[in-house]
Amino acid sequence: MSWLMNKLSNWLNQVADDVSALPLTDFERLCEEMRQADVILVEGKSRVSEVIKAITNSPWTHSALCIGRLDEIRDGTLQNMVAEHYDGDPHEQLLIEAVLGEGTVIHSVKKYQSDHLRICRPKGLSKQDRNHVIAYALNQLGYEYDVRHLLDLARFLLPYTLIPRRWRSTLFQHNAGQETRNLCSYMIADAFASVSFPVLPIAERCDDGSFKLYKRNPRLFTPKDFDYSPYFDIIKYPYLGFDEVAAYRALPWDVEGMICNAEGDCFIPVKNSNSAGAPRP
Repeated sequence: MSWLMNKLSNWLNQVADDVSALPLTDFERLCEEMRQADVILVEGKSRVSEVIKAITNSPWTHSALCIGRLDEIRDGTLQNMVAEHYDGDPHEQLLIEAVLGEGTVIHSVKKYQSDHLRICRPKGLSKQDRNHVIAYALNQLGYEYDVRHLLDLARFLLPYTLIPRRWRSTLFQHNAGQETRNLCSYMIADAFASVSFPVLPIAERCDDGSFKLYKRNPRLFTPKDFDYSPYFDIIKYPYLGFDEVAAYRALPWDVEGMICNAEGDCFIPVKNSNSAGAPRP
């Protein structure tokens, strides 16, 4: 069974040959602006990404949690934990993510330098809670990828009444699934729930007019929910941004080279090497 799952994972992780490699993100600038506890959304190009796009009706197929550079992790225990799972450049931005075929692991963000990326930044998250979110995620390193949960999610998103009872999702059952298995969005949503930071909470109006919030089941989250959430700022760094194209050059300048002292008092400078440009009558 393990051999079969490895073969399936390898096949699903393969990228289609006809996928364009043109990036839509200014990767260098994105890396400079990333902060700890940012959620990074990825538009994947693999076969499993196409499946997730179909299931979630969204281009975002994967989410990862930024833990920063190795020297930015101040807690010695957590820093050692990261060092045990990552032996690359300590100055690169690092992500913790649940990956099909690998489980919960740490990678450099450079893994996604040719993909379309987006930063989702939790609004107003305190430094203490930011550190707790990162620690919560790091304590799940080594967890396996929950393929069963992915299938459950697919079934849940289908019209519920059309699914045979024996196939209906176990997502809502108490303590459903194994505690040592992860899916990318579930892990991140669970980490934010551990500090009561909302992603997409359930709101209920009380009889007195006040509101009460309930935490949403983290197993129901998909990458697009961080994009949709009103509690995350969306930060984009396009490969060709307007600030890079010098938009001021497109202003409707006079092509004759007219210079004005004031409105209605204009002249064309005399092109003479011995003259500073005397006004023409």
